[in-house]
Amino acid sequence: MSSEIRPFTIEVSDAVLDDLRQRLVNTRWPEAETVDDWSQGTPLAYAQEVSEYWAETYDWRDREAKLNRFDQFITELDGLDIHFVHQRSPHDDAIPLILSHGWPGSIVEFHKVIEPLTNPTAFGGEAGHAFHVVAPSLPGYGFSGKPTGTGWGVERIATAFSTLMDRLGYDKYVAQGGDWGSAITSAIGAQDPEHCAAIHLTLAMGARPTMDGEPTAEEQHALERIKFYADWDSGYSKQQSTRPQSVGYGLVDSPSAQAAWIIEKFWAWTDNDGHPEDVLDRDEMLDNVMLYWINGNGASSARLYWESFTQRRNLEITVPTGFASFSGEIVPPVRSWVEPVYPNLVHWADYDKGGHFAAFEVPETFVTELRTFFRRFR
Repeated sequence: MSSEIRPFTIEVSDAVLDDLRQRLVNTRWPEAETVDDWSQGTPLAYAQEVSEYWAETYDWRDREAKLNRFDQFITELDGLDIHFVHQRSPHDDAIPLILSHGWPGSIVEFHKVIEPLTNPTAFGGEAGHAFHVVAPSLPGYGFSGKPTGTGWGVERIATAFSTLMDRLGYDKYVAQGGDWGSAITSAIGAQDPEHCAAIHLTLAMGARPTMDGEPTAEEQHALERIKFYADWDSGYSKQQSTRPQSVGYGLVDSPSAQAAWIIEKFWAWTDNDGHPEDVLDRDEMLDNVMLYWINGNGASSARLYWESFTQRRNLEITVPTGFASFSGEIVPPVRSWVEPVYPNLVHWADYDKGGHFAAFEVPETFVTELRTFFRRFR
């Protein structure tokens, strides 16, 4: 296995972009939904509007250049090429921080926070707030390689990411994650406590009630969200955890299908007023979709669910842990449920604005939260 770290620049060929436009123009559309809302999925009219915008107005070359403002690299980890942003701070005493995304996210989620995290003095902060930021693309996501065999679940990814931090020369670091990134970050904390000084999370889907008597208002709200997720919002998860290959054919072949599959979750999981564009602009949503489309990651990204849902084990997580609970999260974490899983819970913050994609939705809050929690570990 090579330990070489190779510089990487996003350079999508004209042929890929021409093929994308042609597929968008030739989309074979289903009939419209029979309701006047999003309850059956992404509405036809909006899916068509976004696809037309994607084909005729969206400027990938401009967006590509914006993403390339970050320093990017590829290195081989456990036999697989892993793509990552490595943005070093201009401040010498910055603390190394690894950010892990999930599905249907990508490194695009972090495009508004990398610069304030690495160079706080340019964004109203202090030099003592600085981080060296590492943001990998998960295996099978973005520009990382696609596993060709089984076994690339949460714990193996966590081991690879810890190896990455060591390869970059970081003997001590901190870690943060949401969605699958929360599970990966938890595994990093469990597996590498000698080097990972602390972890910060925004999701704890595995934490469940430990209630005596009637639930509190916070617990009742979480229980209602759990039921809604199970009844109405988890179909994607069941499909991807049982038949990722089957769903992959449509996602890899049709950009309109890939966009509708992802954007529906931006509607469902952001803290919006009924429409995803209340929170995220169309270009940045399509930036994220592009990182699934360019390399045909519909099946390879979905396969993480198949790998992880039946093979995870309980981990002993003793490193200092911080949580941010955002009101618009799929299931907002409940402290009393989280404490048994994270016995060294030393920080908790509740926010009344923000959803599942905190760095994407409320970047200033996200940056302030990480500065606040991690400053004790410098």
